[in-house]
Amino acid sequence: MRIAIDAMGGDHGPAVVVPGALLGAREHNCDLLLVGDEAIIRAELARHDATGIDVQVMHTTQSIDMHDHPAQAVRRKQDNPISAALRAVKEGNADAMISAGNSGAVMAAALMVLGRIQGIDRPAITGGVPNAAGGHTIVVDLGAVTDPKPINMVQQAMMADVYARSVLGIENPRIGLMANGEEDSKGNALVQTVHPMMRRLEGINFIGNIEGPDVLNGRVDVVVADGFTGNVMLKSIEGTASMLMQLIRQELTSSTIRKLAAAILKPAFRAVARKLDYASIGGAPLLGVDGPVIICHGKSNDEAIKNAVGVGVRAARQDMRGEIIARIESTRVATIEP
Repeated sequence: MRIAIDAMGGDHGPAVVVPGALLGAREHNCDLLLVGDEAIIRAELARHDATGIDVQVMHTTQSIDMHDHPAQAVRRKQDNPISAALRAVKEGNADAMISAGNSGAVMAAALMVLGRIQGIDRPAITGGVPNAAGGHTIVVDLGAVTDPKPINMVQQAMMADVYARSVLGIENPRIGLMANGEEDSKGNALVQTVHPMMRRLEGINFIGNIEGPDVLNGRVDVVVADGFTGNVMLKSIEGTASMLMQLIRQELTSSTIRKLAAAILKPAFRAVARKLDYASIGGAPLLGVDGPVIICHGKSNDEAIKNAVGVGVRAARQDMRGEIIARIESTRVATIEP
């Protein structure tokens, strides 16, 4: 099992990606293919213990930054780490690809290099947010398709169901459709079209419409939304969690008595902070492309990269791609179209 990693991606580049990849390889028993500027990568590798890990380095001469136009950059800079790592997957030299770089470029390059799984019209980005039940709620789509057709959302639900079952080990994931009310009649025109299609879809545990609080209270395992709504929802949750931790920190240091109380409660607050930390999730699979691709947050630290390696390893070992193909082939579109 070898994981190809864009070593230059993210806000911190090789200084974080390389040690995180090594941690992930050691914990998940896999080999590494680090892609990017070879001199910089090897200099970073020399600072860490890579004993017992099979690490290969693939040199590229170009890079894509966060401000580049995704599709244009991929076409113009073909010798970039994102495309090179994807080609390694395409050619069978790696089993999964990970990048914390420009997510739009990762999606554009994945479509150009790997292509879509046959039968999938549009890909989807899925990821998890912490919930009150102590686990994570999967959200799909997080921004791959901001203006989807109804069939896109139905296929995204099917793919997220496969991801929840095969990679996360959820036996019978509960799937909810994001709306402005639980009643079947609620939602915009898109949601009202998708809802009956989901009802007719066999093989998934569709519980109906859900509202915003259900994303965090543990009522569902998978939330299906259009990419615009999903992206705004994710960033709002991240921002709210960050604000709450900041406000709590300010209040607990505002007086001597509160500082003493904070010292006693410090382990509890650290535990909560760990549960809210995006790094515990690692990365978001790009579902629907013809090979395992994991997209990480741009500000990922080494812990996030380590956990993303775990997501990539599980996706490859559990053959998530094959499971999605089987699910699509076994579902007759005619039975779910309105």
